[in-house]
Amino acid sequence: MRSICDFIARWMGAMVLIVAALSLLVPASFVWIDTWAINPMLGVIMFGMGLTLSPADFKVVLSRPKDILIGCLTQFTVMPLLALGLTWAFALPKELAIGVILVGCCPGGTASNVITYLAKGDLALSVGMTAASTLLAPLLTPFLVWMLAGTMVDVDAVGMLLSIVYVVIAPIVCGLLCQRFLPRVTQRVTPYLPAFSSVVIALVVGIIVSHNADRLLTAGLLVVAVVMIHNLLGLAIGFAVGRLLRLQKPKCVALSIEVGMQNSGLASSLAVLHFAAYPLATIPGAVFSVWHNISGALVAKLYGLKKTD
Repeated sequence: MRSICDFIARWMGAMVLIVAALSLLVPASFVWIDTWAINPMLGVIMFGMGLTLSPADFKVVLSRPKDILIGCLTQFTVMPLLALGLTWAFALPKELAIGVILVGCCPGGTASNVITYLAKGDLALSVGMTAASTLLAPLLTPFLVWMLAGTMVDVDAVGMLLSIVYVVIAPIVCGLLCQRFLPRVTQRVTPYLPAFSSVVIALVVGIIVSHNADRLLTAGLLVVAVVMIHNLLGLAIGFAVGRLLRLQKPKCVALSIEVGMQNSGLASSLAVLHFAAYPLATIPGAVFSVWHNISGALVAKLYGLKKTD
């Protein structure tokens, strides 16, 4: 069982890509699962994240405040501004623009820690940044979406804040409590969590893509191009910021991956909950979920091949 789970986690990008292609070409394969299931699924992923976090991960935030501050500032400035710039540059329709901005304003992705480990980056910094950006998300994500998309549509910032608390923060806290009071159970299930999370992420992508297959086929190439550019620029700028600040190579790698990989599942969930009048807003998050796992695997190989400074 352990070897199967390791295989699933290792080939997460390929699995997500296969599920996305299947749900796009044969929507009936996942369309029977209603979109309301997305939030509970994301909650399960966040619960698993809470099970794997430890007090040491939060100590990183306090023991290395400068590194975490640099990471979070870069995360919540570069990706939102890139999203806004790309919506202007490509003259995206309102629905797609909302989706791209939602992706840009979300915290770091849940797979970034695994990718950072494979890329021989600073894993402690990566975990600390993920924890910090996730905890900041209930305040910063709604505020940034309101700032950047508020001129296009009405943004319920308070409602988004509560949604992130329910979907992200509460499950993580529950995971931490289980880890504290049920340590034996937690130790038994932890090795299987990466594979379980990979399957759930693939299901989320399948649900979103299948329910929007027709729209995705109509605007597919444009969305894919914007998402790819957004992600690749985030990866490159994250690394460049680290270099400009004369950080060591492992820190630059962690910063690059944390900035470039977004919690795009959360973006799609927020689109479903708060922008139901704009169905295409869910598409950028779904595409990003597929693409950033592919690009993450590629940059892990690229960074891993180079010698550490």
